[in-house]
Amino acid sequence: MAKITTLKLQEMKEKGERISMTTAYDYPTAVLVEKAGIEIILVGDSLMMTVLGDDSTVACTMDQMLHHIKPVVKGAPSPHIVGDMPFGSYNVSKEQAIINATRLLQEGRCDSIKLEGGMEVADTVKAIVDAGIPVMGHIGLTPQTVSKLGGFKIQGKGDAAKKVLDDALALQAAGAFAIVLECIPEDLGKLITEKLTIPTIGIGGGRYTDGQVLVFHDMVGLFEKFVPKFVKQYLNLSPEIVKALEKFKEEVKCGEFPEAQHTFGGVSEEELKRLY
Repeated sequence: MAKITTLKLQEMKEKGERISMTTAYDYPTAVLVEKAGIEIILVGDSLMMTVLGDDSTVACTMDQMLHHIKPVVKGAPSPHIVGDMPFGSYNVSKEQAIINATRLLQEGRCDSIKLEGGMEVADTVKAIVDAGIPVMGHIGLTPQTVSKLGGFKIQGKGDAAKKVLDDALALQAAGAFAIVLECIPEDLGKLITEKLTIPTIGIGGGRYTDGQVLVFHDMVGLFEKFVPKFVKQYLNLSPEIVKALEKFKEEVKCGEFPEAQHTFGGVSEEELKRLY
């Protein structure tokens, strides 16, 4: 697969070709995503929950993001790789946002950055784009500010739909190359997708967005704390991995592992006698 650029993603939108996107946080996962031909990898701050065991994404730092972006870039040369801007890395000033976005590209070597928010961050998005850094937006349910939203629940219902639409239009006007639509009514996702000229990527945004994204650990059954309604589990790996570990323990305990095929030779009988 040729390297996926923002221009390629825009072409896919214009041709009506759906875009696939998933998360990855390490080298082996990135290699698998590369082999599958997924167009976009998000190295998301969701790593705080899926990999590091936190209860939210808020505690994620720039150093943690860079630590996880670097191996993903090495493992997946073809997908477009998006680095997440952690909470607090773009909220203080435009200058702070540009500095931190630059770090993700310069040190992490990802292709673009993602940040959460709509109209309230549009000026920041424009500043980052003007600095030469591609920006993916994220509206609807924004996990970094979930306490402000009243919890993990659907956004944009009823009169609140206009706010989400206005957020999408503001981000497009600011220069975002794509927007993630999370946990909004399907009809609203369809409307926004039709209104925008840039790609929309849904996660609980309905069937009519230009693309879909799922968290890797959710879709393969490696995260068991909860499974959101919008997730389809294509595999349930956790029980299978536990079975393998239990089998390993059993064979170690009874002496079945290792077998001769798992061992090394190289010392003659004569040398062994001398050593004894």
